[in-house]
Order: sequence, then C-alpha cells, then structure tokens
Amino acid sequence: MGMIEKQGGVLPSTHVDKDKASKQDVAPRERYKSRREDRKPGDEEIETLRTDKIFLKRSESSMAVCTCGLIIDPRLPDQALFSRVSGVCKVLLRKWADVDDSNISVMKISGGITNMLLKAEVEGENEDKLPPVTVRVFGPNTDAVIDRDRELQALTYLSSAGFGAKLLGVFGNGMIQSFIFGRTLEPLDMGKPELAKLIAMEVRRLHELEIPGSKEPQLWNDIYKFIDKASGVIFEDSEKQKTYETISFENIKAEIEELRAISNNFDAPVVFAHNDLLSGNFMYNEDEGKLYIIDYEYGSHSYRGYDIANYFNEHAGFDCDYSLYPDKEKQFYFFRYYLHPENPEMSTIAELEEFYAECNFYSLVSHMYWATWAIVQARYSPIKFDYLGYFFLRFDEYKRRKEELLSLTSEYLNSRKQ
Repeated sequence: MGMIEKQGGVLPSTHVDKDKASKQDVAPRERYKSRREDRKPGDEEIETLRTDKIFLKRSESSMAVCTCGLIIDPRLPDQALFSRVSGVCKVLLRKWADVDDSNISVMKISGGITNMLLKAEVEGENEDKLPPVTVRVFGPNTDAVIDRDRELQALTYLSSAGFGAKLLGVFGNGMIQSFIFGRTLEPLDMGKPELAKLIAMEVRRLHELEIPGSKEPQLWNDIYKFIDKASGVIFEDSEKQKTYETISFENIKAEIEELRAISNNFDAPVVFAHNDLLSGNFMYNEDEGKLYIIDYEYGSHSYRGYDIANYFNEHAGFDCDYSLYPDKEKQFYFFRYYLHPENPEMSTIAELEEFYAECNFYSLVSHMYWATWAIVQARYSPIKFDYLGYFFLRFDEYKRRKEELLSLTSEYLNSRKQ
C-alpha cells in the first residue's frame, strides 16, 4: 500500500471483505461507476443525503470540531470531485482557508464497500507545515448497515484518547481526519507473533476506554436490524432473487435465538468494541513500531469475546480460507498479551481456558453477524460484488463449526457449575 491510510484493490468475485473490499491496486474510480455520472440522483440517493444532514444536525451541538452541511458527491468526475474536496477542506480547516486552490493536491486512496477515501495536502510553499488529511466520504445507503450518530459520538472520545485518526471536521456526508502514515496489514500479517502481540495490547487498551452512554451490548440489536432489513428485500436481478429465496430467515432467527441464550450464560465482560477487526483496519508504522486501529464505523458496546473472535475469524482473509483460523497455541499467545501486557507469563491456565471458550463461542456469532450483514449489502450497496455469495461463505462456516464449538462451550459452562 505504501504510506497511506487505505489501499485500493479487488477481491475474487465471490468474496467480499465487508466494507473494506478494496485492498490491492485497482483503479478506485471503477468502483464508483455503479451509476452513470450524468444521471440525476434517484429518490433513494436523495433520501441518503437527507439522512446525512440529519446526522450532522443531531451531532454538531456536542462536537468539538468544525461542521458544515456541504455534500461531496462521490460520483463526480475526478476534477470536479477533487475541487469539491478542496473546498470542504478550506471551509472546515481554519489554516487551510487562505491556501490557494492550486496548492491543494487531492488523490483517491481507495474506494471501499462503505466509504470513498481521499488524501488532501497542501503543496508548494507551506509555511505552516500543514500535514495531509484524510477525507472520508460516506457511500450511498450506508445508513442501512451503519449507525452514523453512534459512530460520531464515539469518535469524539476515541480521537481524544489517541485511537485511530484524529477527527478534524464533519461535513454533510463525511468527515475529515488526520492522515496516518503506515501500511495496512494483510491477513497473513495478523498471525505474525510480533504483530499479534501489538494487536492484543492495543485491543486491550481500546477495551479499557470509557465511552459515555448505555453500556448495553448492541450486538443482538444490530443483528436483528440486519435480519429485519434483509428479510424484506426484493432484487431486480432475477438470479439474485432466486438465490435469495433459498435463504430461510426462520432458520436464521432460530440460530440467533439459540446463540443469544447461550451468550446470556457466559456473562462475558462488556466493553467498547471495534466490532470489525479485519486486517485492513490495522495500520503499522514500522519506523515508529506503532500499531493503529482505524475505522470505528461498527464500534459499540459489545462482548469482549465477540470483538476478539471477530479478529480471529478475519485471519481467513478475503478468500475466507478458514484453515488460517488461529489454533489454540496462537490464541493463547494473544490472550497472554491481552490479559497481562506487562507480564504475559502471569496468565494462568484457568484464565486462558476461560478466554478460549468465550472467544470461540463468539466466533459463531461473528459469522452470523456478517452473514446477515451481507444480505443487506447485496440489496443496497452500489458496489458490484457477490454479497450473497459472501453470505453463504460465512453461514456455511458457521454450520461447519457449530457442533464442535458448542460442545466446547457446553463443556466449559458445565465446568463452572462444579
């Protein structure tokens, strides 16, 4: 990727890396030609813009950063798009206000499933030594899977605590953040001991952060929201509709109810969780030896074990190669640095076994979360990926491992009663 926050790329046609689908070098503009550039927005798109404005108005009273109601249309031709981005930066960033437009350079970093990311920087004579910034433009219809109010509320606290990029400004359908120098991790990086150690310690630090608001886990609410949206969609594409009709939402709901009942027996710690710890949401600055967790769109209070289980599942990468799922030894290594960062050898076998049972149970919940998410994306995302194929990949892995992991869970829960 080089020294940028995200990286453009492509996935196999049947696999989707959720909202970070582009991780290899592919012309990002191709990802935004889902509608003709000369076509006027339809009702669905207009409603999205209205939603973004409402999100801004709700949030601006508590924001410590500048806000404005300007909209950046990601479908604009590059020259017009870059000009619009420059204008938004000059409005929201005080020290940019008097910079000549000719000295502002804008480039696309990536075009993912959820957002368009751009880098803006001041070139030429830059007496104030203004650092580059990242401009994040929300994709159309993303309110179907992301609670922007919740994200923005959390970002103000995450930013001040040094997590991810610093929030610098908010506009009608996106935000400006500081630019992070480093490389985005790849799936195979996640299992490397030196990086797994840093990830464990940074995830623990995140989980210790106090974010105001309800401490009730949002995991089940989010899954039920996905199911509600997914169970009522209709596809214009007849083949997609035919595939969609093979999905039994009654069975899905039954599986979720079973998992929720077991979760209640675990009494797992509730923390502020990232909820999307895939490789593309970790950045590593090798010169500083510093690891960053970025993109908190799905962040909420949730179960500690769920957040870590999601990280374990994401070792499988874009191809959903679950042979890469970390074995018990690798999980114990991670747990030791999470539980006792200063002295990992303090971890007891009892602690490790408890953590192992907790995280591997929630790995099943993680599969169901992203499976139901994928159905919603299949209907509402303008990006042309096989989201329905992704649903089946995650749901099939859930079914393949369910008996084994529920047996492990039952054994652990029974041992606590003795």
